[in-house]
Amino acid sequence: MKRDRQIAMPAAIGLAATLALAAATLAQPSSTQAALLAQPEPTATIRAQQTATAQAVATAATQPPPPLPTPTPAAPGGSLVTPENRGFSEARLQQIHVPPGFWVNVFAAGLGNTRMMVAAPNGAVYVTRREQGDVLALTDTDGDGRADEIKTAAAGLPLVHGIALKGGQIYLATDTKVYVGDIQDDKTLGGLHTIIDDLPTGGQHANRTLAFGPDGMLYITVGSTCNACRETDQESATILRARPDGSERAMFAKGLRNTIGFGWHPGSGQLWGMDHGSDWRGDDQPPEELNLIQPGGDYGWPYCYGARQADPFFSQEPPGTTKAAYCATTKPPVLTYQAHSAPIGMAFYMGAQFPPEYQGDAFVAMRGSWNRSQPTGYKVVRVRFQNGWPAGYEDFMSGFLIEDGAAHFGRLAGVAVTPYGSLLVSDDANGVIYRVSWAGR
Repeated sequence: MKRDRQIAMPAAIGLAATLALAAATLAQPSSTQAALLAQPEPTATIRAQQTATAQAVATAATQPPPPLPTPTPAAPGGSLVTPENRGFSEARLQQIHVPPGFWVNVFAAGLGNTRMMVAAPNGAVYVTRREQGDVLALTDTDGDGRADEIKTAAAGLPLVHGIALKGGQIYLATDTKVYVGDIQDDKTLGGLHTIIDDLPTGGQHANRTLAFGPDGMLYITVGSTCNACRETDQESATILRARPDGSERAMFAKGLRNTIGFGWHPGSGQLWGMDHGSDWRGDDQPPEELNLIQPGGDYGWPYCYGARQADPFFSQEPPGTTKAAYCATTKPPVLTYQAHSAPIGMAFYMGAQFPPEYQGDAFVAMRGSWNRSQPTGYKVVRVRFQNGWPAGYEDFMSGFLIEDGAAHFGRLAGVAVTPYGSLLVSDDANGVIYRVSWAGR
């Protein structure tokens, strides 16, 4: 299905970037946000009644702060530091840290480059393998918490990454195409066919992700082709939206360098996504961003980062204006996170297994840094929400970074909640899928 070019962009010019270190200034919450965050977590009986109010307050709280001054650039910075992979073994389970009352087991291992996952009603967990170019169906047939049936559900899909479930069908995304197929009785995908065949060329960020929104529309993330540049394709560095058959495709939001993980809060229905900051700007900036993604929103990349901060190391000005003036019109993040942590999968918790305080919170897999002198990430974090609004981060599943940061035994990518309420986490470096369950205190 060819694209409907509904939003025009200025003509692209040559790529240029001057890389250097800058001090990042985090967004300060407005008084409306502060008041919202101070409210207690609603009980289950009144959560539904508060949804409308939370939405209204959250919308008001997104009014952007005044633009910040551009700092004086320092020298270009950045470190190429990649911890060594020590591999996986069952003994490593003892090194994984989760909150009291939770326990971790291996759902499946030896799987290769496991990335995004969905748990289907037929009991199978479908996982994409980007490097193998296929999709596996994993089933725990005896209920012991470990997959004992593993089969190839679809193959011949180079760079397959995104996956979404709708009814009895599964949607898949490669770098330039979106497919849909029917779930068969044997758990394979039948009738797989292309509905979109002209997504922008991937370049540096070729991992597309998919999800269906509350409006029934298909949302597609398209990362930038570069670290920092003016794109030549208007659909790069965006989130797109289309009908389930791939038609009426249009830009939903732009200025998003690489938003792989995204989802809708189950109470407010608002769309949230984690965006990657640019590389080679020092250890601590730009931050990773948690954005409230709104229709038509511009989130600033490549000219801005953080709290509408002009990037002093990107040499080009926006067409017809300055970076400072342009950044003042963009949408700032609601929360930021340590630079270079590399957020990948994101899932809101709506299961019945975890304690009630986890309802409506999000889990984000931080795959881990390669461009920071002291490695960071290599964990799953919990994003705590209060009344539909993000209140902060905390570690949920960690311990993968070992030997004082010189090594790791897992780079986490996908997260998915099963129908039974367990959390699945994929490690794309060692081919492991972990299962996190609540055992009680």
